[in-house]
Amino acid sequence: MSYHMERAGISDRALAIADRVESFVRETVMGFERDPRQGAHGPSEALSRELKDLARAAGVLTPHILDDGAHLTQRETAAVLIRSGLTPLGPLACHTCAPDEGNMYLLGKVASPELQSRFLSRMVSGEIRSAFFMTEPAEDGGAGSDPSMMQTTCRPDGNHWVIDGRKTYITGAEGAGMGIVMAKSDDGACMFLVDLPDPAIRIERVLDTIDSSMPGGHAVVSIDNLRVPADQMLGASGEGFRYAQVRLAPARLSHCMRWLGACIRANEIATDYANRRHAFGKPLVDHEGVGFMLAENLMDLKQAELMVYWCADVLDTGVPGTVESSMTKVAVSEALMRVADRCVQVMGGQGVTADSIVEQVFREIRAFRIYDGPTEVHKWSLAKKIKRDWKKVHAL
Repeated sequence: MSYHMERAGISDRALAIADRVESFVRETVMGFERDPRQGAHGPSEALSRELKDLARAAGVLTPHILDDGAHLTQRETAAVLIRSGLTPLGPLACHTCAPDEGNMYLLGKVASPELQSRFLSRMVSGEIRSAFFMTEPAEDGGAGSDPSMMQTTCRPDGNHWVIDGRKTYITGAEGAGMGIVMAKSDDGACMFLVDLPDPAIRIERVLDTIDSSMPGGHAVVSIDNLRVPADQMLGASGEGFRYAQVRLAPARLSHCMRWLGACIRANEIATDYANRRHAFGKPLVDHEGVGFMLAENLMDLKQAELMVYWCADVLDTGVPGTVESSMTKVAVSEALMRVADRCVQVMGGQGVTADSIVEQVFREIRAFRIYDGPTEVHKWSLAKKIKRDWKKVHAL
């Protein structure tokens, strides 16, 4: 890598896994970056299967989940997922990408042994991928950054629940083999595991978005009279938001891990370009306007890395880490946006072409500032906490 990752508190076993992942990503996956089986809505299913087969053969498929089902610590997971993110195709190949990584984490924590056997085992093995059905269309007044606005309903009917509603920005819905559907009962939010495809879940369209790294893209989905067996509910009716919190902070953080890896790679490419390309009698890197941008990149990358490991350490204590993950998501996404933008700028015209992944990383990071909560929503939430904490002190 172009700089030294934090190694304290990471077992030799996890470091060995991270090294194998990096070797696989650099030596194998990067060779697919110009593969024509990638489009506006992500890599094709055929490319996804080929990459996963290669990862399986290399022993790095779902590397953060061990053979006995145990999960690496969050700090150890960071060491692995940062390496998998060195190319946008790396998380797909290694099966560390969203939404699968977050869904596997959630099921590993809260699903019954029966549901884990039926759904989680097929996900961990790479047999199927998944989708998470929470966000709803704004035109319906549905849930976005405020999940309490959920409009999708569920009602009991004998030994089943019946779900109706619409969802949007559902990553990977097209081609997924299972889904986690959030809906609202009289008791509150609920989560259900469903087999896909299902005729009651109809993809209205796949949106054209700025990013293009996730198979299946991001879909608008109609759910009409979906019948789900009662034993496929996670927990009890009304516990959906509690389970969403289990998934929330680690999923935010794993986004930061993967895109940090991508920006490390983009900076490597921009640095190589600046050292090889000459203008006005010397290498670009010797012009302060360019060299200073690369120096700023190193600082932003290091700060992002330290935030990731700090938040991982918090989560490893067993606390929810909601505040810390909000802080990390904002700080890392904004820092990586600066890094990606500078990489494009350093490379000039070459930076806006698809000849390297720098242009794609720029697009993906711009979307990352929105996904898992826009920067402004996290700042608003943090400001509310500041006010609450102040009131506690001054109410004494």
